Formats: sequence, structure tokens, C-alpha cells
Amino acid sequence: MATTPRIAGEEALDEAVAILRGGGIVAVPTETVYGLAARADSDAAVAAVYRVKGRPSFNPLIVHVRDFAAAQALAETDERAAALAEALWPGALTLVLPRRADAALAPAVSAGLPTIALRCPAHPLMRALLERCEFPLAAPSANKSGAISPTEPAHVAVSLGAAAPLILDGARCEAGLESTIVALRGDGRWEVLRPGPIDRERISGILGAGNEAVASSGAIEAPGQLAGHYAPVKPLRLGAVAPEPGEFLIGFGEIAGDTTLSASGDLAEAAARLYRCLHEADAAPQPRIAVAPVPREGIGAAINDRLRRAAVR
Repeated sequence: MATTPRIAGEEALDEAVAILRGGGIVAVPTETVYGLAARADSDAAVAAVYRVKGRPSFNPLIVHVRDFAAAQALAETDERAAALAEALWPGALTLVLPRRADAALAPAVSAGLPTIALRCPAHPLMRALLERCEFPLAAPSANKSGAISPTEPAHVAVSLGAAAPLILDGARCEAGLESTIVALRGDGRWEVLRPGPIDRERISGILGAGNEAVASSGAIEAPGQLAGHYAPVKPLRLGAVAPEPGEFLIGFGEIAGDTTLSASGDLAEAAARLYRCLHEADAAPQPRIAVAPVPREGIGAAINDRLRRAAVR
């Protein structure tokens, strides 16, 4: 085993497939964040993902598939799922659906739940990998559990080291935030379990705003629902208009800071830069981090969700 990870490009796809077939793990790019991929039909491979990340066993994994037909082999789907997949797959949408009794998946993928979280990613390198694999891939973010998510290959290398010996280099992730997760309920209702790049308004435009369920009990049904998550090592203060002594300020819009999510106040740019800025702040000499206010409309809801969880101590 190498002592440092190897970062390789598209030419390493065949090597990645061989590692995955053998039950190993590979760090892979998606349009959201980098994922730590393993074959989702192998108990040992899925266990390795949980072990490397230090992830709680009650926190389920997202399974990545090449298309909606592959999703139908793993989950019970309906016209709502088909409509969302047609409009938003490949893309940054994860669907939580009833797991088929005959689904060829390791039980640990669902963390004991009767549902399965499925996504069809859009990143060309991840799609090429899925096309070469005859099995779906479980792929949570490629970092230690609860830490800042990786949006660049170097972030994976720092967080996981030799535990991820091969990192497929897909450059910087375009969206920079984990996927939107939508649960389709059996009573015809739907619920956003985790906000993300695809906002609630777009989902309601497809499924109908009147069918949105009230917030659930708070039980963990999908990734990203833990109270504390996506967190830097340092304490984080939100809503800062100026830094206090000993703080590294992440700015937004007119609040410049030591670095900025978006000097122009562009929320899409802020989403793409969020984790990069948090990594930069964690590496800075200041012992604490402050973040300027970010509007909550559109993708700003997802940005604020991640910041709120990152600030939990």
C-alpha cells in the first residue's frame, strides 16, 4: 500500500474498475463533491467505506447508478420518480425510494432502513466509471465523517491519505455542494431531506407544491441530516459583518473578508466555493473562522444549511 495517494486522470479508469471489482475503494469526482466509491453489492466493500470515513453505521449511503433503468432494479419507482429523473437526471438530485426486496445491494448501504437513496450523477468521469462497472457504486463524500467535504483532489488526499490510494482527477467540482435529497412518500407526498443545488421550487414545479409533506420527525433517513456535519476543525461563527480578533473572515458580496464566497454576491459561485473557502480557513493561522451573512433564497438555503451544521459544536 502506498503511503500517499496517487491522483490520476481519465486514463486510470480501467485501474479504478479493477480496484472496485476486487472490493476496493476509489475516490471519484462528481459534479457536487468528490465521492469515496465502492461496489454497493458487496458487504465487505461497503464496510470499508464506513471504516475509512469513520462514518456512523446508522447513516445511510447514496448509491450511484448510470440511469433510471438501473434505479428501477433497486427501488420501487412510480410516475413521480420517473418525472423527476426525466427532468433532473443526470444531475444533483438524490431520490429516497422504497428499496426492492430483491435489490442486489449490501444491507449496510441502507443502514437498516426500508428505503434506498439513489442518484444518477452528471460528471463525465463518474459516468464513464459507471458505464464500465456492472454494479452500482456507493459513494459518500471522500473525507472523514463530519469534516469539510472535498471539492478538489487535494482535499481528498489531505483528509484520507493512503486510505484512498487512487483518486480520479476530475478537477474542481462544478456545483460544490452535495446533492438535493428528496424522499417520495407512500401517501403521494414528497419531502426535501437535504437542500442542495436543485432548489425546492424546481422540485415543486414537477411534483406540485401542494403535495409537499411537513417536516419529518428528524430521524436519519439520508446522508447529511446529522446536526453537526461538514465541519472545519476550528470554531465557526455565522452572520459576521467584520472579523473579531483571531478570526479568519470568509466574506460574501460587499463584505470582503480574508477570502470570499463571491465578491459579486453570486449564490451559485458561493456554493461552488463554499468548501474551498472552509478548507482555506481551516489551514489559516487564525484559530477561529467567521462567515459573512448569505441570503437564503434559491441555493442560498443549501449554503446556509451546510454552514449551520458546520457551526455545531
